[in-house]
Amino acid sequence: MQKITGRKAELKILQKALDSDKAEMISVIGRRRVGKTFLIDTFFAERVVFSVTGIQNAPIKEQLTNFAFEMQRYTKSAIPLKVPKDWMEAFILLINYLESLDLSEKKTVFLDELPWLSTHKSGFLRGLSFFWNSWAVKKNIVVVICGSAASWMIKKVVNHRGGLHNRITKNIILDPFSLSETEEYLRSKNLNFDRYHIVQMYMAMGGIPHYLEAVEKGESAVENINRICFSRTGLLRTEFDKLYPALFSNAEKHIEIIRALAKKRQGLTRRELNAATNLSEGGTLSRITEELLHSGFISEYYPFGKKKKDKLYRLTDEYSLFYLKFIEKNTYQGEDTWNHLSQTQAFKTWSGYAFENICLKHIGSIKRALGITGIYSELSSFYKRGNTEEKGAQIDLVLDRNDQTVNLFEVKFSNSLYSISKAEFENLSKKISVFKDATDTKKQVFLYFITTFGLASNQYRSALVDKELTLDSLF
Repeated sequence: MQKITGRKAELKILQKALDSDKAEMISVIGRRRVGKTFLIDTFFAERVVFSVTGIQNAPIKEQLTNFAFEMQRYTKSAIPLKVPKDWMEAFILLINYLESLDLSEKKTVFLDELPWLSTHKSGFLRGLSFFWNSWAVKKNIVVVICGSAASWMIKKVVNHRGGLHNRITKNIILDPFSLSETEEYLRSKNLNFDRYHIVQMYMAMGGIPHYLEAVEKGESAVENINRICFSRTGLLRTEFDKLYPALFSNAEKHIEIIRALAKKRQGLTRRELNAATNLSEGGTLSRITEELLHSGFISEYYPFGKKKKDKLYRLTDEYSLFYLKFIEKNTYQGEDTWNHLSQTQAFKTWSGYAFENICLKHIGSIKRALGITGIYSELSSFYKRGNTEEKGAQIDLVLDRNDQTVNLFEVKFSNSLYSISKAEFENLSKKISVFKDATDTKKQVFLYFITTFGLASNQYRSALVDKELTLDSLF
């Protein structure tokens, strides 16, 4: 069996399904290119006795033709099989084939890209319900259903109100690799990058295995990003145009929200999103934000001490942000594009935001590094608008702990030791003061720094910073 990087929790779920003494139906949900098919094909390997993958934007006739072709391949029939007239007939064909197999050892049926198989009014889900309820549930079998459109999978399958209601026995949400899994994956391919280079590539591409496959040995992070994202044949030069349409119908509305969020570092409220996109604040906006949340492109969080209506949405998909900030505007700038762009002020602004996003996603690692995993805490942000009389303040990462403590995090991305200047010392001191006054918190407030390589020793660090972490803590 090929080696599977990371995915420890998911592998436990799959192994339990294989070891159980009953039929299992596993739902696997995850965005495009995150490694769903690889995980299932690799784990179950020779146990897969039938597999079919939906065709994007294809009508039912083409889907059924594809099904018949795969059936012929698995049955090893020398004669082309007749294309089923509908999905009921297709699943009866599948049952007849499976009845001919020895199922003393648990076997697997894999239905990949379910949202593409289940075209509008095709009856696919009725056929799948019939297959499971009338036959598979009584057999020694694992049925894996997989899809990239997370919201569709959750609504139509996981929360199905018809024949599939409560039939999912195990559910897997496959996220992109964490930093530690990315490091493990690259090392498994004999790509021995230090963590600073890994973080640089992660900020541009995220932890998407298919994107990371394009990373090559002997090239720096800058060289890899330049080739993968800016060269004429680069994998990610045009990926943005395919990414959202592959997951959502009417994807232009989803892209509109992504573009609006890319312009606002601290995020946008629902009302601000409505104003920025002109989408209906009711059903349409709610549905699209939910779909983007389920698919992992955006995150939601509450400002410190605020209520539900103040909830903020923030773009946290690394590739989408990088594309909109740099790739889209610089596709015809020639060789060494990223080498030049990475020396600009725009890079410094983006890298700070991207590094903050990584910290938000790796808050579990940060808590482990601080030794506070056993203490309940809530993640939020803080923002107070300034006026002519008093200065405002923004803190992107606030950890409100249940031990009468609040951690304010200052996140800095740099290529060397970060030095706190006198002006920054005064600004941060004021920021802490504004936070205390505005929130009227009675908790102990600590200022923590997260930097790439640590803080340079000086009087301002000693007087201001309670604790510091480096990028190693995120791994």
